[in-house]
Amino acid sequence: METAQGRRRVLLLGGASEARALAARVAGEPRLDAVLSLAGRTSAPLAQPLPTRIGGFGGAAGLADYLIRERIDRVIDATHPFAARISANAREACGIAGAPLARLHRAPWTPRPGDRWTEVADTDAAVRALGESPRRVFLTIGRLGVGAFLAAPQHFYLVRSIDSPEPQHLPPRCEVILARGPFAAEEEMALMRAQRIDVLVTKNSGGPLTYAKIEAARALGLEVVIVAPPAAGDVACLENIDAALAFLTEGLAP
Repeated sequence: METAQGRRRVLLLGGASEARALAARVAGEPRLDAVLSLAGRTSAPLAQPLPTRIGGFGGAAGLADYLIRERIDRVIDATHPFAARISANAREACGIAGAPLARLHRAPWTPRPGDRWTEVADTDAAVRALGESPRRVFLTIGRLGVGAFLAAPQHFYLVRSIDSPEPQHLPPRCEVILARGPFAAEEEMALMRAQRIDVLVTKNSGGPLTYAKIEAARALGLEVVIVAPPAAGDVACLENIDAALAFLTEGLAP
């Protein structure tokens, strides 16, 4: 479907760092009429190059209604690799609305020589992997997962997040750093040394933006408890922004 002006209506589900770069490319494509959607989990999101809506849709049914009402022709899922719920909702909604869907796929990190990884399936498993003996933990899993670590109060946690976790979710022994990446490996090493960190707990979100902490842990010989990303599901995966733009413009006249 195209608008009366011959422009294809598309929806970008944002959240990953690549979404902003894709939005900039789409904004410069005159054949596309695009909207970027953000979940609103960050209190001060970065300025975006496309018209942007903030907030959820009301589940898969609400998203399907939006796609039909707004006559959306194609959808790109460029959410965070761990945003499993919105990705599942997108698959269901696009099936209902008949809108082709593709995911902008970010390959997860893989261990390199010198890495000391303990790979786990979820946050609860990460808590268990820390063990019983008190340790100093650098926790970089996002504010919504911090509450799980209340189950292991014997550890000290250095919690880094863009927005502050809810106070009731903070373990009794912790310090919170509010910061937005990217960070240099040298900065991460200095922070881990100053805080006498024993173990890094993080999510395998892939990409270069937050990889410096993995490099720093490797250089310092620290253990990394790393949560594996959820499966992408039955959806076409696009490896880069060029492929995503090609998907959105497929079949349109030059």
